[in-house]
Amino acid sequence: MFIDSDACPVKDEVYRVAGRYGLHVFVVSNRMIAVPQSPLIERVVVEAGPDVADDWIAERVSDRDIVITSDIPLAARCVEKGAFVIEPKGRLLDRDAIGMALAMRNLMTDLREAGVMTSNGASFGKADRSRFLSALDTLVVRARKPHPRAPMHRIE
Repeated sequence: MFIDSDACPVKDEVYRVAGRYGLHVFVVSNRMIAVPQSPLIERVVVEAGPDVADDWIAERVSDRDIVITSDIPLAARCVEKGAFVIEPKGRLLDRDAIGMALAMRNLMTDLREAGVMTSNGASFGKADRSRFLSALDTLVVRARKPHPRAPMHRIE
């Protein structure tokens, strides 16, 4: 699992789920942050700069990895590589959802650049945390199942 950890409100939840399933977690940021002492949790501090953490994740993620991020362009890059992407509020960004998410992000960026006041959405709450935990648990189970496109071995 990979956490785009700058401003990620669900790191503790990811640590708990990863511990339950024995999954390795990369906590990627451009500054030093506290992480629990565990052989399953690896802190990765990249140099400061735009998209450096995103690039680190996108270069290493592969098919069926799980990425936790609210960064839509990073999510699109990871989905393209076959990864599962989940936002901190529990929304799964898959091949079906990523196009709409990118279009909405670009529209909101254009509106802000044109001087239109836009909201940042509702604040993160207890229901979001619960929805994320449930969605992540379901996603881990799904990611651990055999790949549906994997060749079947014939038993004779």
